Amino acid sequence: MTDAMIFCAPCLLGVEGLAAEELRAMGAADVRAENGRVLFAGDEALLARANLNSRVAERVLILLGEFDARSFEELFQGARALPWEEFIGKEDAFPVTGSSLNSQLHSVPDCQAILKKAVVERLKSRYHLSWFPESGPVHRIRFRLMKDRVSLMLDTSGDPLYKRGYRTESNGAPMRETLAAALVQLGRVRPDGNFIDPFCGSGTLPIEAALYAKNIAPGRGRGFAAESWAQSHREIWRAERQRADALIRRDAPFRAAGYDIDPHCRELTLANARRAGVADCVSAAVRDIRDFDRSARYGCVVCNPPYGERLGDLQTARELYRRMGEVFARQPGWSYGIITPEEEFERIFGRRADKRRKLYNGMIRCQYYQYFK
Repeated sequence: MTDAMIFCAPCLLGVEGLAAEELRAMGAADVRAENGRVLFAGDEALLARANLNSRVAERVLILLGEFDARSFEELFQGARALPWEEFIGKEDAFPVTGSSLNSQLHSVPDCQAILKKAVVERLKSRYHLSWFPESGPVHRIRFRLMKDRVSLMLDTSGDPLYKRGYRTESNGAPMRETLAAALVQLGRVRPDGNFIDPFCGSGTLPIEAALYAKNIAPGRGRGFAAESWAQSHREIWRAERQRADALIRRDAPFRAAGYDIDPHCRELTLANARRAGVADCVSAAVRDIRDFDRSARYGCVVCNPPYGERLGDLQTARELYRRMGEVFARQPGWSYGIITPEEEFERIFGRRADKRRKLYNGMIRCQYYQYFK
């Protein structure tokens, strides 16, 4: 791979700033946060580092080019002009996927077909072949059409980065790991913290908090598409994995507790914590929110409580929020972070948040309410 590449890290709306901050901390250059993505520059070592260590990015893509296209001919010619042969070999697979929003070329299947044809024609001219078996490593081409502006990218991650590998089972409404990691970072979880999630489900929030507090790379236990590419250097990926392991805070006195009224959620949380390698600092128990305990000197609560659509009863959800307002009382050393789509949450909870941020949990627009004063 070339020494200088432009990358694109798609992310959930509302966490672009966090994604940009973590990429700068990894050594990325020319970091630019945009709606739903962050652009940055670097080499293959940074590509590997971002895949292994990014907690809130959904993928790491190589940005091959951007251009305007209002017709299929412009789309074809713009794609054909890009240097696909620098990454895609004679036998490599190169499926095409993407999206179109507010663009004249609005048919995604038609765009896929045109782009596939353009890449094939480019590779034919370089390899002097008339047919490609596509039996080798996958180089997935991703496109984004936004207001007639085309971005063409290669996916280096494979499975999305939120698939850490530890959550083989989950409860009925799991939170995406990348969103959980964002809530943890916004909650300013510390390496010596006392973290509590009173609605833990399958344990995503306590586990992501533990990974963050102990500085364990979230991609440590999985592989990535680019590792199998002929252009990749295995020694670079090996060195980045060793670097990530060397940065783990193994002696951090962090503790996380997950509670839920469902005994199955307790078992899920403990099993997932074991797979994530944080069983030494994540506990779980069956407990109702009415029994919430604030006897510790300090605590950081981050939670995704059940809401009306999940409970099947809006009134039941609002009774739960009222109860939370009672037990999540102001106390020096304690902070609370609650994500919910309930627009009347502050009124029901009983006090205004010290800070709030708009985020999306899947397709549901939510607010993240933080209380720390």
